[in-house]
Amino acid sequence: MTAAAKIRTGQRRRNWSGWVFAGPFSFFFIIVFIAPLAYAIWLSFFQPKMVWGVSQGEEFVGLANYVRLFGDPNFWSGVAGVALFLAVQVPIMLAISMFLALAIDSGRLWGASFFRVSVFLPYAIPAVVATLMWGFLYGARYGVMASVNNALGSSIDVFSADLIWVGIGNIVTWEYIGYNMLIFYSALKTIPESLYEAAVIDGAGEWGVIKAIKLPAIRGSMMIAVIFSVIGTFQLFNEPNVLQQMSGNVITTYFTPNFYAFQLAFNAHNPNYSAALAIVMGLITMIVAYVVQLWGGKGAEQK
Repeated sequence: MTAAAKIRTGQRRRNWSGWVFAGPFSFFFIIVFIAPLAYAIWLSFFQPKMVWGVSQGEEFVGLANYVRLFGDPNFWSGVAGVALFLAVQVPIMLAISMFLALAIDSGRLWGASFFRVSVFLPYAIPAVVATLMWGFLYGARYGVMASVNNALGSSIDVFSADLIWVGIGNIVTWEYIGYNMLIFYSALKTIPESLYEAAVIDGAGEWGVIKAIKLPAIRGSMMIAVIFSVIGTFQLFNEPNVLQQMSGNVITTYFTPNFYAFQLAFNAHNPNYSAALAIVMGLITMIVAYVVQLWGGKGAEQK
């Protein structure tokens, strides 16, 4: 056997050994991610076959579910709601998180370690529990809000149609401020001390250091936080699901796309249409997240 042949044989063996290590991950990735996704796509091409009001299995309808979905006003109402929520709540949440991260990193905050843990603590609380807690606080006939109304003679009702999104935004912001703060704080801790020393020599003040060093350093983590927030916003479900029991008819069955998909699958017994909705929402989320990533990358290149 020639030397070249031995090298090629060794390369093939190394490739196979690589597959042995990657095999377990590939197997579970296919089972947990690819297979359910493929099943959802397949399910979306069918529709229950009803005969005299009785289900007789399913029939292939092609793209009929998708065509129906794009003409469904309930679906677009939910999309518009979460899009507005994304445009308002996410910037506020990330701005507060960034401010807290900068405050902790400044070294001038007394009890910074305790403060960091306290701000992060709400993220450790399950979303259902947090929503129930805030739901009781929001109650206009009981709890803190009722006491505020009685004290001020007001009639603020967070469960009204005008304020329900504000209430949900407050819950989500309270839950995820600490998570995003740690992302920003971790990025700030990677900044070399030599940059700060150079800034001091150049006579830069605190704001100058923040503007010239700290904000550019967390740009990458900011894009990650924005992308995670986009995905989380379009998946909004727990908060509307829990608050629906407290808000009467204010939270409709199509309040958010995910909530609409849940209602279609388990209450309207139409998993096929629900699967089509889920696939379309996945594509919308992916497109929005990709646009945000491109925008962030373009901004970094301009810097």
